[in-house]
Amino acid sequence: MSENATTDHPQSIPALLARNAARWGGYPAYREKEFGIWQSWTWAETAAEVRAIALGFMSLGIERGDHVAIIGRNRPALYWSMVAAEMCGAVPVPLYQDAVAEEMAYVLDHCGARFVVCGDQEQVDKVLEVQDRLPGIHHIAYLDKRGMRKYDHSAMNALADISAEGLAGHHRFEEELNRRTAELTYDHTCVMLYTSGTTGKPKGVVLSNRNIIETSKNSAEFDRLNHNDDILAYLPMAWVGDFIFSVGQAFWTGFTVNCPENAATMMTDLREIGPSYFFAPPRVFEGQLTNVMIRMEDAGRIKKRMFDRYMALARKVGPAILDGKPVSGMDRLRYWLGNVLVYGPLKNTLGYSRIRVGYTAGEAIGPEIFDFYRSLGINLKQLYGQTEASVFITQQPDGEVRSDTVGVPSPGVEVKIAESGEVFYRSPGTFVEYYKNAESTASTKDAEGWVATGDAGFFEEGTGHLRIIDRAKDVGKMADGSLFAPKYVENKLKFFPNILEAVVFGADRSMCTAFINIDLTAVGNWAERNNIAYASYQELAGHPKVYEMIQSHVEEVNRSVAADPMLSGCQIHRFLILHKELDADDGELTRTRKVRRNIIAEKFADLIDALYVGKDEIYTETEVTYEDGRKGKIKATLEIRDAAVVAPEQRMAAE
Repeated sequence: MSENATTDHPQSIPALLARNAARWGGYPAYREKEFGIWQSWTWAETAAEVRAIALGFMSLGIERGDHVAIIGRNRPALYWSMVAAEMCGAVPVPLYQDAVAEEMAYVLDHCGARFVVCGDQEQVDKVLEVQDRLPGIHHIAYLDKRGMRKYDHSAMNALADISAEGLAGHHRFEEELNRRTAELTYDHTCVMLYTSGTTGKPKGVVLSNRNIIETSKNSAEFDRLNHNDDILAYLPMAWVGDFIFSVGQAFWTGFTVNCPENAATMMTDLREIGPSYFFAPPRVFEGQLTNVMIRMEDAGRIKKRMFDRYMALARKVGPAILDGKPVSGMDRLRYWLGNVLVYGPLKNTLGYSRIRVGYTAGEAIGPEIFDFYRSLGINLKQLYGQTEASVFITQQPDGEVRSDTVGVPSPGVEVKIAESGEVFYRSPGTFVEYYKNAESTASTKDAEGWVATGDAGFFEEGTGHLRIIDRAKDVGKMADGSLFAPKYVENKLKFFPNILEAVVFGADRSMCTAFINIDLTAVGNWAERNNIAYASYQELAGHPKVYEMIQSHVEEVNRSVAADPMLSGCQIHRFLILHKELDADDGELTRTRKVRRNIIAEKFADLIDALYVGKDEIYTETEVTYEDGRKGKIKATLEIRDAAVVAPEQRMAAE
């Protein structure tokens, strides 16, 4: 029997699936809410479904090394398609479902996809739109049959029909499928994931079974995850975090992956499942906190007073109680009462009642937002990672959780800081290569396996915790030589529920300036309470009272930044509120909502110039992309305001 077939040291994701079917065959593996009802599949049923899809792929003529693109929202059958592709010796390549056809065309062409599995008609249409440029596509499969009846099915079929064909002809395909599955080793490719492309075209990151399984094993043991845990799979399947949580860790530990019905029902489905293990990028936690604050502003006077009183107590003692630190008996009693009256009901409303371990990553989270959730008794922690590391570089151990660090190196990971301040790591999770890009591979990963993260940071003395300052390419100097770290300031701005996004400028300049995006939900609710009428985002963003509110937030951030001697030069002197939301469809954000600074600086060069030449307003025209793909233009005259800053002599006097 090959090592791959043993239950002690599975060498591939399909081998882990076989182990789980034998060990936890009757336990739930995947759930999906469809038509308002939760459907469930055990590990034994999941193994049967994956095998049926793999046989279907074999019937279509899939070959070793073929690339299989997966496009759609989180659904069990799409996860199964990825594992089935690997069983056949092929490479799964998940794509972002909200990507436009042109973005998809680049990835499909670059990886040379022969097969595409789509979630629904919308994704099929996007592939068909660019298929004339992709002669390598051999067959398209789709999951949802709605709207597909009149399509040409000569090279397209429902995934269920493909599986049925594979099962019907299983005698012809089983022997070859078994041979290919048995061939899989730690060094075979498990998945290929494309980077978000903040500075150029996305790169295909090749991750092996070793990368995924070793990382999943180490990270799961770090937080004592087991087959009784539940997670909610709602983040893009093309993102490495979702693959590690919903496939890697799920297959290693045997826990249950729950797929919501759609994006609109995600929060309701989250409350119904009540996951014990949860991950969300900062924007999700920021959005939930914004909604909580909006609701409390609309609450009655007694309810609002009780909320404010107990949240003040939670901020004071909640994190200490969570970490098992000494807290007076009276404060514990008051906190227990607060849990009955406020914290417990609030956690239940958010869907966080059962969370044992929660993580946030992708972008730095505002410390106030982070502390808010921990004060409720939610064990929220930060991790630091990237696609090339199979996610995990550092994690925060229980009892050592702080908002200003990203923890200590994850098990099996080595981290070092270069003289330039850039963070380097190597680990079992270190990617194999960038697909068809040896030059980028060599510039990112050296011969000893050390990978350049592109982030600037340092280890704290005494604690050994890593602190990330900013992207290394974004950290610079002001004209006077003081440090410029835009993300540090942007995160402080985004703590305010009224600010959705911020972009700070200042490298090699005499002062810092900023673009602000308002949060339409939060500011719209505020406008309603204050009897302010508006007809559009643009009209609300330009309202004088909105400007006054945002100016107060900017000046509060300036006072906070001024208190940090190293970064006090990053105070914002002038700002404007953008007339449109920054959008991935317009190229201003990546699909994971990271700011593409170079594109924004080029696209809005006239606005940046106006900030620095002292203008009070600027007329601009901006091209936008509508939901149906059409292009249009937004015209606006934007106000530019000065913000009060804390002068050096004032800082010295305060100290």
